[in-house]
Amino acid sequence: MPIVVNLDVMMAKRKMSLNELSGKVDLTLSNLSILKTGKAKAIRFSTLEAICKALDCQPGDILEYQEE
Repeated sequence: MPIVVNLDVMMAKRKMSLNELSGKVDLTLSNLSILKTGKAKAIRFSTLEAICKALDCQPGDILEYQEE
């Protein structure tokens, strides 16, 4: 899939655990894990906004397009 999710990279840069991010964005650990591993098929803008706010980053820091 040409969209790469760099959530784990941003979490590492901010020294934030999955549990901590889960509490801040009000998502279950399993849903965050699916997103983090790149297995998600979609993401709501409200979820992306909450993640960006919690990690103090831009959507482009989390989502990246790579040609196949």
